[in-house]
Amino acid sequence: MKWSELSIHTTNEAVEAVSNILHEAGASGVVIEDSQELVREREDMFGEIYSLNPDDFPSDGVRVKAYLAETSFLLETVEEIKLAINNLENFNIDLGHNLLTVHEVDEEDWATAWKKYYHPVKISNRFTIVPTWEVYEKVNTDELIIELDPGMAFGTGTHPTTVMCLQALEKTVQADSSVIDVGTGSGVLSIGAAKLGATSVHALDLDEVAVRSAKENILLNKVENLVEVTHGNLLDNVKEQADVVVANILAEIIMTFTDDAFSIVKDGGVFITSGIIAPKKEDVRNSLINAGFEIEEVMMMEDWVTIISRKPVK
Repeated sequence: MKWSELSIHTTNEAVEAVSNILHEAGASGVVIEDSQELVREREDMFGEIYSLNPDDFPSDGVRVKAYLAETSFLLETVEEIKLAINNLENFNIDLGHNLLTVHEVDEEDWATAWKKYYHPVKISNRFTIVPTWEVYEKVNTDELIIELDPGMAFGTGTHPTTVMCLQALEKTVQADSSVIDVGTGSGVLSIGAAKLGATSVHALDLDEVAVRSAKENILLNKVENLVEVTHGNLLDNVKEQADVVVANILAEIIMTFTDDAFSIVKDGGVFITSGIIAPKKEDVRNSLINAGFEIEEVMMMEDWVTIISRKPVK
């Protein structure tokens, strides 16, 4: 089968939004090539530095690549993707070069291309993210392993927003906690919450592809008895309260449901918000305060922000 590779040259700020547009358009795989990866040093499981090929990355910004089967509707789909990406400017998202190119590839080329960027990564005091095709042995007895196959859903567990969310969950989830994961993606945050001792986790996502991917990863990590995954838009149909609500999505979307989150979080519980680019920090912070939350901690990694806010006890 022939496939078309769509490559969008954009910014780090726009990565999640652009990735979501591509998945909704039917993309069967996503590769993110971030120019900043070339100046970061990362260690593999043996403490050795591994190198990256500069030819695989843009000189600046980020390339987001997606793969669509070649059909008679491909041209129309590409135009719809262009319009949807251009529309992101209405949300004050910097698109950078915003250059979309298309070329034909063979199935075997895209099916494994993204795997070369994904290795076991220790991302907090206890969590290590391990791709399903790698062999990894625990270094410490209290280390928590999350096996992940991101498949077609955005979320490899190593993006700064996901890393900070897992670190925030590590600080806030207690034994017997109830957790709601809004926009679960690959399910990594729900899996993390379950492994930290949460006894009830409700994962939600509007994207059916993400729902399927999350269910597969939850089974893979053997926490299916603790995590329920459902198709849903934000907290629209959620009735139960939770000790912890976590949302790793766009800042603009977070600000649309802070009031709903306040009603869902139990007294004394926390709302973890991420996916926030630095310039949007104060907007989200103010939205949380206006809803009634108290800001407990603001975490930053690279240009991204995660906020831990707490609902006061009456």
